[in-house]
Amino acid sequence: MFFDSTFVILIPAILFTLYAQSKINGTFSRYSRVASRQGFTAMETARRILDMNGLHDVRIERIRGSLTDHYDPRTRVLRLSDTVYNSTSIAALGVAAHEAGHAVQHSNGYVPLILRNTIAPVASFSSNLSWLLIFGGFILRWYELIQIGIIFFLAVVAFQLVTLPVEFNASSRAIAMLSESGVITGDELGPARKVLSAAALTYVAAAITAIAQLLRFILIANRRR
Repeated sequence: MFFDSTFVILIPAILFTLYAQSKINGTFSRYSRVASRQGFTAMETARRILDMNGLHDVRIERIRGSLTDHYDPRTRVLRLSDTVYNSTSIAALGVAAHEAGHAVQHSNGYVPLILRNTIAPVASFSSNLSWLLIFGGFILRWYELIQIGIIFFLAVVAFQLVTLPVEFNASSRAIAMLSESGVITGDELGPARKVLSAAALTYVAAAITAIAQLLRFILIANRRR
């Protein structure tokens, strides 16, 4: 059932996802080799931006991995990956500023972020459950169960869609704060923007994939009623 003719709906999403992943890997790799003139590390950059916005109580921690950087609103901790934390590259500073942008969003009560944080637990729970319900519904030929699975999957789609403005806004804040803080010079803003724009494509790809999968589930369900 999951590999019938409706699978073609996913092909554009899969191709775009591969492109987005290639774009972020290539762009991050390229500008990871370009050091900023001012010499600030990513950790120092994040700290400077946080303090500039009065967020002195937000801690910065190092986390293992590559591009595992994130801001945790529950503990008010900004975590920077091994490849970013002590780096002075344009790519690393862009990532650090982006995560600091999420901390500023949280502090300012940015509505899309609040909405995403509210939806996140439901989406996480629904992601696996929806597949189980839909698969079980097809096996048992129980259409109502399939409908329930599709409804649960809507939470996943909603999460991906509300993530877009959150990430775009964090990147916009990052570029502005990098400039205002004096961490990088004017001609370095372009490369930093390229890194963040490439990263944004991964979120667009996730949203497109979720929508395509939802449409596919609906088509399969309607065809087998």
